[in-house]
Amino acid sequence: MKRYLYSLLILALALPAYSAYGQGSGKRHIIGFYNLENLFDTYHDEGKNDYEYLPDGANEWTEAKYHKKLANMARVIAEMKKDNGVWHTVLGVSEIENRHVLEDLVIEPAIADANYQIVHYDGPDRRGVDVALFYDPSKMTLVESESIPYSFEGSAIPFRMTKEEQDAFRTRDILMAHGIIDGEHFAFYVCHLPSRLGEKSGDLRARGGEIVYNHFRQMEQKYPGIKCVVMGDMNDNPTDESMAVYLRGRETIGEMVPGDFFSPFLSMLKAGYSSLYYRGESNIYDCILVSYNLAKAPAGTFEIVPITKKKYYGRIFSKPFMTNQSGQYKGTPFRTFSNGAFVGGYSDHYPTYIVIKK
Repeated sequence: MKRYLYSLLILALALPAYSAYGQGSGKRHIIGFYNLENLFDTYHDEGKNDYEYLPDGANEWTEAKYHKKLANMARVIAEMKKDNGVWHTVLGVSEIENRHVLEDLVIEPAIADANYQIVHYDGPDRRGVDVALFYDPSKMTLVESESIPYSFEGSAIPFRMTKEEQDAFRTRDILMAHGIIDGEHFAFYVCHLPSRLGEKSGDLRARGGEIVYNHFRQMEQKYPGIKCVVMGDMNDNPTDESMAVYLRGRETIGEMVPGDFFSPFLSMLKAGYSSLYYRGESNIYDCILVSYNLAKAPAGTFEIVPITKKKYYGRIFSKPFMTNQSGQYKGTPFRTFSNGAFVGGYSDHYPTYIVIKK
């Protein structure tokens, strides 16, 4: 399914038309990702297993808890704007139930001034969680978006799943949106790859990386020179096969060749940074990767720039209010539920972002 906002002719005309946009603050853009940790409303979505997030469900998910969650998510986004001085131009999100929760979030008082527009498709995940994308229409003109199905067809991966298991498997689709920022053409992919449950799950995330990579190479053929950002909760570290092999994520810009992606959080993982803790171990599953054309950009065009200690090209955004300050989970993200009880926190993931500049 595709949503066409402009024809190819309009796209061609838009490229020069927007070249003057972005004098001053428009020369620097924040591109990020945030796993919102089960942002569900209090209503049942037909055909979805969302029963634990109903008022009479296991989580006793009331309107009061839902609105507390919305306010918490908005606070984090607003704090990132406070640190950066500008709203995100593009912010990918995951673990959201439907368009309704997105519409409620973007009108929260803390972030309403951002005027975020929404790109979202209902996907096949059995719990009903999807990915989505917010964008600032004053900075990016959306051209087209697409929900890319997760499938096993045409893969080079020797899956350990049987054909019957593959046919029964359901997970999140991958969202792709492309548009114009200050006269330059960008594609954004938002992912939430399969979980780490089961010994065969690594193949599934490798397939997710393969799907994104193959789709972008097709986009490059269709739109020569397009720049790309891949983001999401990969359920893998930047060193894992899905990111390092199938997405060809490289640790440094210097080692890249055309067709590679730069993986800025790979070196940060090795340096001890983390965006979440899984089974007590520090990880960066909230990955952002950029294509060769954005990492080794032509002079005078947008390129990724260092932002953390003027050394690392990514940032993991955490503040004391987002972090457990005491107890068993001290130093880890302050999440919504802990040991089955509502604790009113934020997310079990920290958001990540990059900065592009020219």
